[in-house]
Amino acid sequence: MTLPPFEEVAVFHGHICPGLAFGYRAAEYAKKSLNTGRSEDEEMVTIVENDACMIDAIQYITGCTMGKGNLIFRDHGKPVYTFILRNGNKAVRIAQRPAFGMDTLFPEITEIQARVAAGTASDADQKQMQELRSAMIKKILTAPLDEIYECKEVTPELPERARIFKSVPCQTCGEPVSEQRARVQNGNVVCIPCFDAYTRGW
Repeated sequence: MTLPPFEEVAVFHGHICPGLAFGYRAAEYAKKSLNTGRSEDEEMVTIVENDACMIDAIQYITGCTMGKGNLIFRDHGKPVYTFILRNGNKAVRIAQRPAFGMDTLFPEITEIQARVAAGTASDADQKQMQELRSAMIKKILTAPLDEIYECKEVTPELPERARIFKSVPCQTCGEPVSEQRARVQNGNVVCIPCFDAYTRGW
C-alpha cells in the first residue's frame, strides 16, 4: 500500500493546513487497517462526519467521492470517519483523539486565533500562528497513527449503491431536476429551490 505524497494531495486541495494532514493520516489508517487500495468504483464506502479540509485528503487517497456516491456526508461536526469494504464485509471507525487537538498541543494558539478573528492580531501574532500551524502539520504527519486516532472495527452498515435517476424539467424555472429530488406543488413538478415549503412547526 503506497500513499501519494502529501504535497500532491495539497495541490488537489489548494493549500497545506492541519486539517488536510489529519485527513491524510485518517486515510492512511483506513487503508492500512482494511488492507485495501484506492477505490476505483464503489469497492469502499466512506462516511464522514464533518465537511472540513480533511475530506479532500480522504477523497483523493481512498477514491471515495461524492460524485461516485461512495462518500456519504453526515453533518455531525465530528472528526470521525467510517470506512467500509463492500465485498470484505469489514469496516473501521476512526475517531480523532481529543488529546491530539491543536488547542491541546499548542494552547497558546487560542488567544492568537481570537485576536485574528477580532482583527487585532499583530504581525508577530500572524507569524507565530504560521509557525504553530507548521509545527502542528509536522506533528500530525510524523506521529504514530494510534496516537492521533482511535480505530475500532465496527459492524458495517452498507448503504445502497449509487443510483441514476431520470431528470425532469422544473415547471417553474425550467431547469432539470432529478425526479428523486423533485416536489409536487399545485399539481406541478418543481425543484427544491422553487418549492414553497409549508410547515406548521413539525
